[in-house]
Amino acid sequence: MTLNDLKPGQEGKVISIREKGTLRRRIMDMGVTPGVSVKVIKVAPLGDPMEINVRGYELSLRKDEAKQIRVEMK
Repeated sequence: MTLNDLKPGQEGKVISIREKGTLRRRIMDMGVTPGVSVKVIKVAPLGDPMEINVRGYELSLRKDEAKQIRVEMK
């Protein structure tokens, strides 16, 4: 399952980031690393972007970025 599959209010634990290169580095620089807990706060009406809580702060991600992050439900 990917981060994009979670609904508002659901939490998960990051397993891996499928993307390689600069996008992977950018996602990891924002604090989304394997093992970290994430919670979906809200999703925009058209589904893009989505707001998540990670490491105590809110972060907005696009759908294509969220689809690259594999998570397991808590």
